[in-house]
Amino acid sequence: MKKTLFTLLLMTQIAFAQNKTTKDSTKTETLENVFITANRSATLRKETPSAVSKLTAKTINETKAVAAYEIINKAPGVLMVNLGNEQHMMAIRQPMTTNAYYLYLEDGLPIRPMGIFNHNALLEINQFNLQNIEVVKGPVSSLYGSEAVGGTINLISIKPPVNPEFKFGIQADQWGYRRLQAAGGTTIGKVGFHIAGISSLQENGWMTYSDYKKDNLNARIDYNINSKTRLISNTMWGKYYSDMSGTVNEEAFYNRTYKSTTDFTYRKSDALRTRLTLEHDWNDNANSYITAYYRDNKLGQNPSYGIKWSPTLNPTTATGEVNSNNFKSYGAIGQHAQKFNFLNAKIVGGALYDYSPVNYWAYLLEMKANLNPGAPGKQTVNYYEITAERPDVKLADYTADIFNKAAYAQLSFNPLEKLLITTGARYDNLKVNYNNALDHSSGTKIYDKPTFKVGVNYNPFESTGFYGNYAQGFAPPGITSIFRAKPGTGGTTGKPAEFYYNLEPATFDNYEIGGWLSFLKGKLNFDYAFYYMEGKNELLSVRLPDNSTDYRSVGETRHKGVEFGGNYNFLSNQLNIRFGGTVAEHTFIDFAVSDKPTDALQNLNGKEMPQAPRWSGNSEISYYPNWFPKFRTSFEWQTVGNYYQDQVNTVKYAGYDIFNFRAGYEWKGIEIYGNVINLTDKLYAYNVSRANTASSQPTYTAAAPRTFLIGLQYNFSLKKQPK
Repeated sequence: MKKTLFTLLLMTQIAFAQNKTTKDSTKTETLENVFITANRSATLRKETPSAVSKLTAKTINETKAVAAYEIINKAPGVLMVNLGNEQHMMAIRQPMTTNAYYLYLEDGLPIRPMGIFNHNALLEINQFNLQNIEVVKGPVSSLYGSEAVGGTINLISIKPPVNPEFKFGIQADQWGYRRLQAAGGTTIGKVGFHIAGISSLQENGWMTYSDYKKDNLNARIDYNINSKTRLISNTMWGKYYSDMSGTVNEEAFYNRTYKSTTDFTYRKSDALRTRLTLEHDWNDNANSYITAYYRDNKLGQNPSYGIKWSPTLNPTTATGEVNSNNFKSYGAIGQHAQKFNFLNAKIVGGALYDYSPVNYWAYLLEMKANLNPGAPGKQTVNYYEITAERPDVKLADYTADIFNKAAYAQLSFNPLEKLLITTGARYDNLKVNYNNALDHSSGTKIYDKPTFKVGVNYNPFESTGFYGNYAQGFAPPGITSIFRAKPGTGGTTGKPAEFYYNLEPATFDNYEIGGWLSFLKGKLNFDYAFYYMEGKNELLSVRLPDNSTDYRSVGETRHKGVEFGGNYNFLSNQLNIRFGGTVAEHTFIDFAVSDKPTDALQNLNGKEMPQAPRWSGNSEISYYPNWFPKFRTSFEWQTVGNYYQDQVNTVKYAGYDIFNFRAGYEWKGIEIYGNVINLTDKLYAYNVSRANTASSQPTYTAAAPRTFLIGLQYNFSLKKQPK
């Protein structure tokens, strides 16, 4: 893979196009973008029958992001939703959701094992250790397995440099956020290493009870045994603790009184991931690798989303929970890639085995709800206080051993010179041996599924390409969903606990066509994708009046839309314009919960899914003046369209448009930079939702007021003298 130094400002990643390597301020060399994630091996864009974007090192370095969403949202068709303190959910070919429809990879390896999805997995990522990010939109279950449905995000870490390199920096804003970061590495003889660490701290922010602390350390060592064989180790350690300020009510949101209703909710994570990979090139046409890995993850929380309260049913009381989800993983994956002279064919095949023991428990909190003045049934909560912790009242208590076995293969070949056909298949077998302490049951759940894909690329000209594909995806229910007591059962209800043992895997069929265009010798690029995806047995979260969630895997949904991105470099590459976005529609096709017109959970057939913006996009203008070398500035526009707050389509949120400004200058290795996020001080919320009742009140995940971030960084590199 060739390293890029000139960029498509992130989102462009124009799945089509061409990396630009800047040799000086006036000369550029056009190179084909190379992707790994969509085909599990280095593949040119014109040979990739998928919508894929690549966020380059240059874009990552210039963004100076506090959290990953600032970078990832630059990819066309992607909306990563900020939930505060690096917590997040995602919307790629899906509504904004916490469901297990996205696969997060670290150098090609899933961050979580199958069945233990967590929508906040990317908060464990070290932003100072990223070389680039690849985003595949749509199902790739035929290569990566379950959860690779809406999108797959592969975070690729920095490789050891040939020459000694070191960088150190600090950044801070006016709301009490600050971060120290350092990274460095070199290659000595056959051994190369790279180490990167960050330490982030938030105190006394714009919203009450919103402090957090995060520490991450990544270390990579490459041992070049010989010219054909390499041994690579990669280890990540992370520790995270955050207050969970939660949402605010409508009045507080519009008055900008950003006051949390709790002072006790939190989320904490301890993560360790380590892997050892042996790579071997048999010849120019064949290579293999085998990776052994280990994960150790502990996630504990007193979640703000776990608070259940109704304005009409005992409004002065509420309940919450404390829970803990801990797992370890022991696994291995092996892969071989082989090229043939016949029809320029290439086969990629591999197998995976993963054993992940997990334990989970949750117990009840009894709370008092202190109300703001208001008419009965229209009151809102001023603050909650815990009146009793009830570890004796378990909401969930299980242990499970998860076994995942998988095998996959992909074949690509050229029946004609400009036509490439790609086909692939994978078989996954997920077995869960469980012991549920709440109903004293034990047993085995098995979810197995073959998935297939077929795609075609047609490249009639050097500057034009088209593709089409059909791909399947599937996602088994997360085991946390299976073994939690259903609302209205267990706990203090007096009714025996009931569980979601009958939840079925969700399956998806995706049809897609797209292409790319390049004009003016690569200065103007454009790509696009049209998709139509149907989901069956989708795991849908139904929000009940007391804010609890009921899971249903009986839904059938339709997702369709167009994604587009463009990039234009002109004025001798001094000015870059990047634009992109998506127009989409997400609809319930068959989701009949009740046939009673007065029931809040009535027949939803034909209704739009909630938290599903019709459009979203991110565009940017960047300026690199020749008359002021190593100075940069950019102006970014993020837009999110309106969407329904509830499943019964009664109330919409208008969406938002915000603008960000960034500038930086480097002199003799010293870089100073500044970002202004939410330049116009727009009042907006990342997410707005409400229960499915006419009297329910909306809750707002408020976004920060205008934020000034400043930073200072020292970049050092030493070029080795030839012997």
